Amino acid sequence: MELLADNELHPALPADAFKIVQQQTAELSQGELESPSHKMNKALTRALLPSDDPLQRETTPATVSSLKFEDVKNYYAKTFRPDLTTIVVIGDITPDEARSVVEKYFGSWKATGPTPNVVLPAVPGNKPSAMNVPDPSQVQDSVELSLQLEMNRFSPDYYPLQLGNHVLGGGFYATRLYRDLRQNAGLVYNIDDSLSASRTRANYSITYGCDPENVSKARGMVEQELVAMRTTEVTPAELQQAKALLLRQMPLAESSEDAVAGGFIARSRVGLALDEPRQAAERYFNMTATDVKNAFAKHVDPSRFVQVVRGPAPK
Repeated sequence: MELLADNELHPALPADAFKIVQQQTAELSQGELESPSHKMNKALTRALLPSDDPLQRETTPATVSSLKFEDVKNYYAKTFRPDLTTIVVIGDITPDEARSVVEKYFGSWKATGPTPNVVLPAVPGNKPSAMNVPDPSQVQDSVELSLQLEMNRFSPDYYPLQLGNHVLGGGFYATRLYRDLRQNAGLVYNIDDSLSASRTRANYSITYGCDPENVSKARGMVEQELVAMRTTEVTPAELQQAKALLLRQMPLAESSEDAVAGGFIARSRVGLALDEPRQAAERYFNMTATDVKNAFAKHVDPSRFVQVVRGPAPK
């Protein structure tokens, strides 16, 4: 704790090291800008978010090279501050003992100036679009279908959407997308779905790998699956299986001290209750097929997908 406090409150930030790291970062950023993976992510960002969104900014050799040593020192002083810090102590220690140690080494740390706003603004839903990012190293295509949802992590629909995601994916051949698109139709090599959410925004995406001639066929089947989620209740067996998948993941996510600490930090950053996994388990256990259908009908519209294909142009 003493070493952590010393590094946090009295960082060395040597000027000579700044010059070396600045040059290395500028060189790395040039390679990153030219990589197909970066171009794919950039295409998604441009299509999903407003042009003035903070996430539209990117590191370039020019922006890195323009920085001065004082810029870094001032930024550190402005943003590394106690009112933006969460400390989690995990181990064989009482709360009083932990508080005593933290206060001993961090008690003199004071914030100066107004607290910076570090929360991204809410954004509207996206318009549909499609792009191809060439990648000479690939003979198959990597496809991402993505939606910017008009909700956030605190929306009551977050939980039924996650449960529905586990009906669609997460269980390999036991779930719809993998079974229908890979096992039965043979259109994709892999397929996955995800829902991510923060304080102010949420994103839903489906990714898959396939031959160029199967990009549109696979997307058509994905859209059919999502239309079914919006209009028809999942079966009792699917609902039970999805609940089992989610509930089993919760204790596994806290199977180590590092995982427990990481969970506390993540929930604190978003503003969730520290016992959110327990509350989520109760929600999932009591959820109905109607809850899932209504959430998908409200938020997941496949006609609005942004599609980005990395690799050969789809045929």
